[in-house]
Amino acid sequence: MNSAKVETKKNPIVRLLTMNTSGQTSGRSLPLWRQILLQIICVAILLSVMFPIMYIVTLSFSPKTTRPSTLELIPKEISFIAYQQVLDRPTGNPVTFIELLKNSVFLSVGVGLAALVIAVTAAYAFSRLKFKLREILMILVFIPLLMPAVGLSTPLYLLLNQIQIKQCAGNQVAIQPFTSCGGEAKGKLVFNLRDSLLGVGIAMTATALPFAVWNLKGYLDTIPKELEEAAAIDGADTNQTFWQIVIPLAAPQLAVTFFLGFIGHWQEFVTTWLFLSQPKDYTLAMTLYNMTGQYANSVPWNRFAAMAVIVALPVAIVYIGLQKQIVGGLTTGGVKG
Repeated sequence: MNSAKVETKKNPIVRLLTMNTSGQTSGRSLPLWRQILLQIICVAILLSVMFPIMYIVTLSFSPKTTRPSTLELIPKEISFIAYQQVLDRPTGNPVTFIELLKNSVFLSVGVGLAALVIAVTAAYAFSRLKFKLREILMILVFIPLLMPAVGLSTPLYLLLNQIQIKQCAGNQVAIQPFTSCGGEAKGKLVFNLRDSLLGVGIAMTATALPFAVWNLKGYLDTIPKELEEAAAIDGADTNQTFWQIVIPLAAPQLAVTFFLGFIGHWQEFVTTWLFLSQPKDYTLAMTLYNMTGQYANSVPWNRFAAMAVIVALPVAIVYIGLQKQIVGGLTTGGVKG
């Protein structure tokens, strides 16, 4: 038994594979063989994640509109003609890229900020205030999270479609369902809340609020109440405590909530496709879908890939800009105390 242990210790290969690579003198050791195995798994995951991205980027630099017959992950030639064509005129509709970008920014940033402002005030009320039916209201806020977002589109569609502005005879304006043109006159439709960016923004805000409220409520519970009590002793009222103490401390989680909402709103397709019908209100995600044809051979694949890269860039830029706050919010949000 002892001789076997001595042989094992003298074997340089065994000593190399069992060498501690954790960099710590105490705690659980990490042998070299396990470190190598973890690195192989991480590389395999990285390759599986980066494969479609590298393929799309390579395809976007191709001057040919046809799909390559072979697998190419490194571009043989670099051409920016696809990007130029996408920026000049993305689709056959008379809508410029700047207009599409404005619509996407309006929905993603506007809905994200609106949902964040409403959610943080509601989360603070649920976290700090004691009022009747508090638990029941929290459950009611949680229920929409159990349903897919597309399942909520039908009631929101019908609700927003009821709000219309019509031009009646005699230059009279009717706002349905509050007023009507009267008689059998239908009037000329001037504005439909459902078929507008404002209506889609309201629908997307409604679907984004439940997650934002629950996410922020859990984080606000970790902020010590003693800080607010100390501020109250110094003469601060509820509004001052909320804006000057709670909001700065919750900034990391606010950034996380906004970023997660921004990703979902920027790439939102189902709601916008169901609600909007006018090309001037289309978003980048809708335009990307419009670039696909009935048959694979009719799709301009290099332009499709270039548009996909352009659509993905703002998400990466926002993440880089909020990286510090996002990492801080994710790490501190998981620890209570």
